[in-house]
Amino acid sequence: MSTGEPTPEKAPEPSGVDLARVALRAAKEQARARGDVARQKKQARRGGLRSGARADGRDPMALGSAINRLINERGWETPAAVGGVTGRWPEIVGEDVAKHCVPDRYDEDERVLTVRCDSTAWATNLRLLAPTLVARLNEDLGHGAVKLIKVYGPGAPARRYGPLRAPGSTGPGDTYG
Repeated sequence: MSTGEPTPEKAPEPSGVDLARVALRAAKEQARARGDVARQKKQARRGGLRSGARADGRDPMALGSAINRLINERGWETPAAVGGVTGRWPEIVGEDVAKHCVPDRYDEDERVLTVRCDSTAWATNLRLLAPTLVARLNEDLGHGAVKLIKVYGPGAPARRYGPLRAPGSTGPGDTYG
């Protein structure tokens, strides 16, 4: 009876020669592993392990690869990428805006970038540009890296009333008790 479907062919069973090759390969790997352990024990008895011509786990690694490994192990990819934005801020927002507005901090949980401006006029301007900047940052960093940009104007100067002031006082609202 032929149904039109090809019958699946079975893989041939390994012969004695193939089994011998597999066993020999496994034996060689085990011997190599035992030899490495024996060599390390011998070096330890002679006065400590020394790094030789071959690479092993004790060799120093390049700084860039060590930092990349640390970033990947800790899950710091997004904060590190956003931190790189501060270095490229003038390229992202333009020279004029970068002279007056600087990134302040990044909240990874809420994905909010806080930017501080040196005048209220520039803060208003940046608030109008915020949706465009969010799109540009997400295009650069990956989708959803920044959901919102909070823009703050300049901070008010500290109030200092009178020539004498108590250390640690916060101003006229400070009370004793």
